[in-house]
Amino acid sequence: MIKSTQTLVQVKQDIKNLKEKSVSVTLNLGRNKLVKFHGKISGVYPALFTVCPLDDFKGKTTYSYSEFMCGRVKIKEIPRA
Repeated sequence: MIKSTQTLVQVKQDIKNLKEKSVSVTLNLGRNKLVKFHGKISGVYPALFTVCPLDDFKGKTTYSYSEFMCGRVKIKEIPRA
């Protein structure tokens, strides 16, 4: 487990600020398996957040804040052109 430098409150606020914005999501599935897709954060809840994929991604789209803090899920905002 990678120790996060942010607190849970900071992580929740960062995710909340990205709601309804285009993001790039990178999932670490273990054993050097990475999955990348583009989507929008569609829901922010007390224990988890949801990502609505923009392409034909068929996988889990609900993530907990602990997955983000541990580095299993990485989210990066896509700047608008």
